[in-house]
Amino acid sequence: MAKVFAKNLSSKQVMTTDGTELGTLYNITMDLDTSELVDLMIKPDMNVDTSDFQKDDQYILLPFESVRAIKDYIVVDKKIAKGMQSAE
Repeated sequence: MAKVFAKNLSSKQVMTTDGTELGTLYNITMDLDTSELVDLMIKPDMNVDTSDFQKDDQYILLPFESVRAIKDYIVVDKKIAKGMQSAE
């Protein structure tokens, strides 16, 4: 994946590989010991069913491994986003 500056990700829309819009990127969590990106924190759109996703308060947590592309949208693999739980 090409380099993308964090400031360019602020408030970027997130969608799944099947075209479903999930919401807006709120924040990214990082493991301070390994410097690896862990989760995307997404503020979900009002019409999104969040029951299949890991949540933190009002945000959806998507594992960074689910990211497939970053252009106009952040595109995530829906199967990975729903199926994986992040390591605490």
